[in-house]
Amino acid sequence: MIITYGYPAVVIGTLLEGETVLLLAGFLAQRGYLELSSVIGCAFLGAFLADQLCFWLGRTKGISFFPQKPFFLQKLEKAENLIYQYKKLIIIGYRFIYGIRTITPFAIGISKKIPARQFVLLNAVSTMGWAAIIGSGGYLFGGVLGIIIDEIKSYELKILAIISIAGIMVGLVQFYRHLISKKLSP
Repeated sequence: MIITYGYPAVVIGTLLEGETVLLLAGFLAQRGYLELSSVIGCAFLGAFLADQLCFWLGRTKGISFFPQKPFFLQKLEKAENLIYQYKKLIIIGYRFIYGIRTITPFAIGISKKIPARQFVLLNAVSTMGWAAIIGSGGYLFGGVLGIIIDEIKSYELKILAIISIAGIMVGLVQFYRHLISKKLSP
């Protein structure tokens, strides 16, 4: 299933949630189920399309698109302040800023301070960098985890024996407590 549906899942997953899906896909690439370059390309496609959609919703629907709740409005205001302060730099770096990452493309669209063409270009550069960094991070994590798993395999039986003995001991203690509580009750 991973080989058949892995790449479409990366596109859809990065449309909705980015880092978690991309880290997992990078890990799966390291384990040989997917190709890292294809994972990065699919992640780029999904995240880029999501950002473009959010930008255009902000540009065409404006603030009326958002629920008029303090939580959303505060995040929107924070993103708008960063846009006014840093303009192009915020487009390149917003996807690495936790807390305003998903609302920033809306805010950029609403602000109308950045022309659409410029957003498309800068967003493409930013998204490709993000996909390469996070996807490679998942790949490297998979390599490290593979080394740890291989190392653990040599101790598998000993670890299993320790866990089994600990489980038996816990069971015996609970059984003993149950017997004592029955004897003490009238």
